[in-house]
Amino acid sequence: MKNIGILGSGVVATTLADGFIKHGYNVYVGTGHTEKLNDWKAKHADNAAIGSFADAAKFGELLVLSVKGDAAAEVLESAGAENLQGKAIIDTCNPIAPYPPQNGVLKYFTDINESLMERLQNAYSGAHFVKAFNSMGAPLMVNPDFGGIKPTMFICGNSEQAKKEVTAICELFGFDVEDMGAVEAARAIEPLCMLWCITGLTTGKWTGHAFKLLKK
Repeated sequence: MKNIGILGSGVVATTLADGFIKHGYNVYVGTGHTEKLNDWKAKHADNAAIGSFADAAKFGELLVLSVKGDAAAEVLESAGAENLQGKAIIDTCNPIAPYPPQNGVLKYFTDINESLMERLQNAYSGAHFVKAFNSMGAPLMVNPDFGGIKPTMFICGNSEQAKKEVTAICELFGFDVEDMGAVEAARAIEPLCMLWCITGLTTGKWTGHAFKLLKK
C-alpha cells in the first residue's frame, strides 16, 4: 500500500502529505483550491499530484480526511461514495463550532454522546474510518522529538484491518498507538483536541506538549 489520497489542503493535510512522502509513499492531494498548493507541489514534483477530491479518493489505497469538521461531510460527498468504498480513512477532523473558545476551551457542534466520526461512518458504511492525528498540532504529527519518548496516538474504528493499517502508519510516524475500540470511542478521542488546545489558547505555546498513556 503505497498510494495515499489526502482530502484537504490545509496545514495538517500538507504536513501529513509531507510525512508520507518522506517515508516513501506516493501522494495525491484533493482540494477545492488547487492554486493554494502551487508552492507545495513545486517541492514534490516527482511523487505528488494535486486535483479534485474525487481524483484523490480514487487514487488512494488509503485516504486521509483532513478538513474542518463542518466541511467533512461535504468533502466526502465530493469525493464520491464509490471512491471511498472498502478503504481505510484516517479521520483527523474535530467538530469545532464556529464560535470563540471560552477560557481556552473550544466549542463543539456535537455533544458527548455522538462524535463527528460516528456521523461520517453512518453516512458511508462501506468505508472504514479510523480516528487519528486529531489531538495535536501539525508540527508534532510526523516523528516528533520528545527526547526519545514516543507520544501516544489514540485511535478507534470498527474495522480491525483498517486500524492495523493506520497503526503501522502511526508507528512509522513515531507514535505509540493505543487502540480504544470501536467508532463510539471517538466520543472520547475527539474532545482530546479541546484539552490539547487549552495550553495553546491560554499561553500561546503550541508545539511543546503531547499526550502519553502510562501503563504498568
